[in-house]
Amino acid sequence: MTPDRDDDALAAEYVMGLLDAEARARVERRIATDAGFARAVETWQSRFAEFDQTAEDVAPAVDLWPRIESSLAKETPPVTPTMQAPAVGLLGRLWRSLAALRIATMGSALAAVLLAIVAVMALQQAQQVAARKPIYVAILIDDATRQAGAVVNAFADGRVEMIPLVDMNVPDGRALQVWTLWNREIGPRSVGLLSRATAIQLDLEKLPGTTADQLFEITLEPAGGSPTGRPTGPILYKGTTARTL
Repeated sequence: MTPDRDDDALAAEYVMGLLDAEARARVERRIATDAGFARAVETWQSRFAEFDQTAEDVAPAVDLWPRIESSLAKETPPVTPTMQAPAVGLLGRLWRSLAALRIATMGSALAAVLLAIVAVMALQQAQQVAARKPIYVAILIDDATRQAGAVVNAFADGRVEMIPLVDMNVPDGRALQVWTLWNREIGPRSVGLLSRATAIQLDLEKLPGTTADQLFEITLEPAGGSPTGRPTGPILYKGTTARTL
């Protein structure tokens, strides 16, 4: 146990079974006398409770660690100043825990650590994918030709974007204006103005969150936008949102 190891990392190592018998005994004595440290241990126990409840004990193969050690020696470059361990967060703590591993304490503990790392990384990746996937989509269509002209994507973080699917003809002195209608008593609100068909982040910050069956439409307006605050020109494309999840 090095003097610079923080309490949170030490609690994690204790819960994951990475300490030798002497260090484990010292930690257990501290748990009995240090309420704050005991809470840190309880927090890590709750984080790994799901693994404890669902995983069956499996004895590692006798040659497991020698094979892993041999592979790491061949393939893993040494840590240099340009290859720093994560400084903060759960991955940072696990990195520090991995650095403290000894051959004598590996066995099933290695499997637990690797499982935890994979679980954390999978969760982070799933969150990133979810952030990129819209929760509502509207296909804006020309009523006359039934041609799709644009798609509106609304994301969980409040972002709403419109992506044109066709090259819309915008005469000189005119502009494309995007509207949304979520409440017929309030009426349509302008959420975007553009001089040509291009992808745009729509401005819905001051409006309620996007919901299912919310209308979006594109109208042809004077340059600078509608003078009345309501659609005045012809509707080029329109459509309502549908939930994707």
